[in-house]
Amino acid sequence: MGLLDKLSGWLGLRKKEVNVLCLGLDNSGKTTIINQLKPANTQAQEIVPTIGFNIEKFKSSSLSFTVFDMSGQSRYRSLWEHYYKESHAIIFVIDSSDKLRMVVAKEELDTFLNHEDIQSKKIPVLFFANKMDLQDAMSSVKVSQMLCLENIKDKPWHICASNAIRGEGLQEGLDWLQDHIKTMNK
Repeated sequence: MGLLDKLSGWLGLRKKEVNVLCLGLDNSGKTTIINQLKPANTQAQEIVPTIGFNIEKFKSSSLSFTVFDMSGQSRYRSLWEHYYKESHAIIFVIDSSDKLRMVVAKEELDTFLNHEDIQSKKIPVLFFANKMDLQDAMSSVKVSQMLCLENIKDKPWHICASNAIRGEGLQEGLDWLQDHIKTMNK
């Protein structure tokens, strides 16, 4: 650790480190969203399906994020619960054009919310209703209704319409998440 790092640590200027889980079904846009949130010079040019999970790091104005980008393929979803305990926040990504699998997304959300390591935590949950650029995409209000988000009473949550490829809606979501992480840890 260099002198500047030590000095910023002593003065309390070092960014708070937070662990965020990025969950959702396969092909919902999780990896693309995380890629867009990284600095431009570190973004991947090509996105491939996540096998298992990826770990990405990036910084915002006041937080240093470690994001666990979890595979949404059914055979890997059982891995999610191993990361709940150490999480400070959750990003849950929904493909708003995938009406057929909305029921599966709701089942996975309910399983996650009812897990013992999550039930007892008041961690913020950010939902991205992604792929809003597609013609058959449902509005974020409709996605919220289909997932019964109004029933989440014990955690702060927010839903943002997004287009991960263009980066639309992502900063709004990150700002909300950052504000809620900071207020929860005071």
